[in-house]
Amino acid sequence: MIKVTSMARLEPQANPHQVKAHKLYDTEHAQAMHLDLAPGQSLKKHITPVDVFFYVLEGTGVVEIGDEQETVTADSLVDSPAHIAHCWHNRSDGPLRILVVKVPRPTAPTKFIT
Repeated sequence: MIKVTSMARLEPQANPHQVKAHKLYDTEHAQAMHLDLAPGQSLKKHITPVDVFFYVLEGTGVVEIGDEQETVTADSLVDSPAHIAHCWHNRSDGPLRILVVKVPRPTAPTKFIT
């Protein structure tokens, strides 16, 4: 059976980053989220217990992984290994929309850097 998920029908997920987020996919094997960062918004620096990849759907953002920062634009794929601190910043004047995929689905909590 084909399962289609429309973001228009999904409720935004409360999150510690205080950004607009929708859970698109959540199984025992993987998890996918859609993040929408308004101009000036950033994620809190955090460490995930699993590998993550990001696909920039729209806009320009700064991704920080470990001690490195890179400005990326739409249609960019970014790999973030497990156990490495990372975050995103929208320093542009437009929206930044990102698909976030965690593989495998995390079973341990994310750690936030204070």
